[in-house]
Amino acid sequence: MPAVSDLRLLQEIALFQGLSDQQLAEINQSLHRKHYPSGANVISVETPGDIIFIILSGTVKIKVDQGDGTEVIIALLGAGEIFGELSVIDSSGRSADVLTQEESTLLWLDRGSFERLLETNPQVTRNLLKILSRRVRLSTEQIQALCTLDVYGKVARQLIVFADQYGIAMEEGVRIPMRLTQSDIAGLVGASRERVNQVFVNLRKRKLIASDTSYRVTVLDVKRLREIVEQR
Repeated sequence: MPAVSDLRLLQEIALFQGLSDQQLAEINQSLHRKHYPSGANVISVETPGDIIFIILSGTVKIKVDQGDGTEVIIALLGAGEIFGELSVIDSSGRSADVLTQEESTLLWLDRGSFERLLETNPQVTRNLLKILSRRVRLSTEQIQALCTLDVYGKVARQLIVFADQYGIAMEEGVRIPMRLTQSDIAGLVGASRERVNQVFVNLRKRKLIASDTSYRVTVLDVKRLREIVEQR
């Protein structure tokens, strides 16, 4: 049974961009689909690394728990992103836990299907290389930001990253369609939730961002926010 009823949903996924309808239809037959509630554990470090996941809708958190109980958030990923691919590629175990931030629908491929896809479809392989290259670049920029920016600059920069990657242009600004709590932002930038809250309050007062009760943030002035990061 096909995983999705509308192939246009697959066209919006970076891994499948540039493929013909026939190629997408064939891939659709190999994909599996599963719906997860908010807070569900999708992957743990003990999980065998034999499945690659694709986010059709929702948000997931990739995190590592430290020995003292603190949580380090590696990434927050939204619709169209993939995860779990490294363990499938190098046959190593999982390196982090993955939990849903909200109700999410995921597509998945087992190791054999994913390897056959890479072997038979060069465009998918090229797309995967672009995805991994982008992540390496973002990781490098994140490390640089953590070393050079203060908390205000780190939070502002992280909001810009999400706006660039997932943002939806609205009349009032750029809406980030992901569930972003202040605790999660704190885990991403290595700061306390209280300090991140102070930054959010200030950004709201300056009319640079707005947020709603579902933890969606809208960047009201992307240009000004970029200038702030450059000045920190």
